[in-house]
Parts: sequence; C-alpha cells; structure tokens
Amino acid sequence: MSSTGGFFKGCRALMAAAKAATPKPSAAVKTTSAILKPAPISPALRQFLGAPEAARTEAVKKVWEYIKIHNLQNPVNKREILCDDKLKTIFEGKDKVGMLEIAKLLSNHFVKTP
Repeated sequence: MSSTGGFFKGCRALMAAAKAATPKPSAAVKTTSAILKPAPISPALRQFLGAPEAARTEAVKKVWEYIKIHNLQNPVNKREILCDDKLKTIFEGKDKVGMLEIAKLLSNHFVKTP
C-alpha cells in the first residue's frame, strides 16, 4: 500500500505543472481578434480589394477567390500561383508565389496601428 501513496503524490505534481503551463484564454482571444479586426491597408491592396480597410482573413479569402476565378494556379503544381498583372501589384512584382507565401506577402500591406 505504501507504493501507491508515492504514485499519487507524483501525479499531483504532474497535474500542477500541466495546469501552470496552460495558456490563459485571454491571450488566444487577443490573437484571434487581431486577425478578424479590420485594419487600414496599403493603396495597392486597397485598389485590389476595393475597400479602405480589411481584416487579414478577409483579404486572404478575397485573393484566393480571385485566384480561383481567374484560374491562376499552376496546373502542374497546384501549390504555385501564377501572378497576373493585378496580383503582381500586391505580391511585390513576383511572377510566381507559393500558396504558403500569400499571407506573408499580404501582411506587408496592413498598416501598423499603435
């Protein structure tokens, strides 16, 4: 019986450590709300979207809609986007971008507010 007392004592220590390492919910809410909150955007992205401000998620969604409508994905490599003149204005003049680069390239167009 004395061996089980040591086991449960160790479990309490592990549970306390796990509870202390759990992130606060407010930190997750701040990150999520920043992504969903409309923010001022650069003139190039403003012209592309047709709005003075946009949420990051909406901007990415609209760019993907444009890519799909105009069939700009490389047929051989679907992860590659072939930029037309309109996309080049927001993607630093690149002829091709990877699908994982889109959010990174768009982040440069969001004006940092204090």
